[in-house]
Amino acid sequence: MTLTVKNKVQLITYPDSLGGNLQTLKQLLNTHLKDLFPGGIHILPPYPSSGDRGFAPITYFEIDPKFGTWDDIRSLGETHDILLDLMVNHISQKSKYFQDFLKKGRKSKYADMFITLDKLWENGEPVYEDIAKMFLRRPVPYSEFIIENTGKKERVWTTFGKTDPSEQIDLDVHSPLTKEYFMSILKHFSEQNVKIIRLDAVGYVIKKIGTSCFFVEPEIYRFLEWFKKIADSFGIELLLEVHAHYSIQYKLAKRGYWIYDFILPYLILEAIINKSNKKLIAYLKDRPHNQFTMLDCHDGVPVKPDLDDLIDTKDARKIVDVCLSRGSNLSYVLSDEHKSADGFDVHQIRGTYYSMLDENDDAYLAARAIQFFVPGIPQVYYVGLLAGTNDYERGEQTGDGREINRHNYTLQEIEEALDRNVVQRLIKLIRFRNNYEAFNGIFQIEPMKEHEICMSWKKDEQSCTLNINLQNYRTIIEYVDDEGKQKTYLV
Repeated sequence: MTLTVKNKVQLITYPDSLGGNLQTLKQLLNTHLKDLFPGGIHILPPYPSSGDRGFAPITYFEIDPKFGTWDDIRSLGETHDILLDLMVNHISQKSKYFQDFLKKGRKSKYADMFITLDKLWENGEPVYEDIAKMFLRRPVPYSEFIIENTGKKERVWTTFGKTDPSEQIDLDVHSPLTKEYFMSILKHFSEQNVKIIRLDAVGYVIKKIGTSCFFVEPEIYRFLEWFKKIADSFGIELLLEVHAHYSIQYKLAKRGYWIYDFILPYLILEAIINKSNKKLIAYLKDRPHNQFTMLDCHDGVPVKPDLDDLIDTKDARKIVDVCLSRGSNLSYVLSDEHKSADGFDVHQIRGTYYSMLDENDDAYLAARAIQFFVPGIPQVYYVGLLAGTNDYERGEQTGDGREINRHNYTLQEIEEALDRNVVQRLIKLIRFRNNYEAFNGIFQIEPMKEHEICMSWKKDEQSCTLNINLQNYRTIIEYVDDEGKQKTYLV
């Protein structure tokens, strides 16, 4: 595939998590974090939203005033490739489109944008045998609303949402109205210096009775081909967010799409905790390279279904228990059909990666070094950048277990974190990954013992080799400098 995405480290952050707003974020990128993220910035949803910390967007044509304006995004885009989310599966019930539907029902000019149950079931009556086959994110995949003008009840598809009725209303991606809506957003993004779009929850866009309603083939490919053609016309790259069995990810990668490596965070965690490289190295020998890599993000470390058939559930329970003992919490798979045969049902482990590694600086730097050496585009979540610990208070205040890894840093907290040795070591490692040309060359897994990690990159006269002792997490990079001299870098 054509590499228009820069092969350098990207930052992931909420618009208000590093200093309070987009203008402060820009100041940080021009001062404390200057030249640190030439790969770009993934700004988690900055739009007006009615829930899910931005993932229930009311509109994409405005920036929430408490974060800033589109001028701020355009300005950031002059110096950094900007990555934004498009919740391709759903929109907020507070959007003008659904509000019009709530008032006028089927007479709304936007009615066809939504999936009323009669589009799927005869007479609009759900069949629970069909629902039992679905990969559910809430107890039932629909919500009931009362139409203001008629008093009539309408049930519409809602894959996500913690409230009843849900704040997140699914879009009918087959509707010409929805397609026009997507095209208008892509055009707008291109005008605002947005270079990459993450298609959030794209695996759920096809609803087909008799299936799991998740990544329905071949319909999903037809939708993606249509979407990519439009994105290409605006010069925008796509990054697909699909939590699924790894075989699905591999199918997308084969078709040339950028995907997330949702397998890597767990396998690195397991290698560090168990002091064994076996599963990690076996995986690295077989994975596609057109992936974005991460250790932590705004959700959690994926387990099921991402690692199904790659890990033993008994071994996984041990890793989960270690993380729980270090303060993590869990999200679960809801559908019995999608749990493991022995009942194992952990969807994600939630907490900061630094806390999961028991706040051990050397273990944490070893994990980051592995991430940076694995082929792909490395992303560093803002809490991970600052080696943040679990924010239990925020989790309790919000009632959302994911929030323990979503601390909002003041400028003072950022400056204090940047003074810490572990953060300075990480920043040095990021700069090495950004600036060393061999990472654009040939990747090699070197011979090693089970308690070691040894990987290398080579391009022309430059080469670098990562050596990690998993017993004590000592991490060394041996490399050839610009003058051809052999150097040793203790991470």
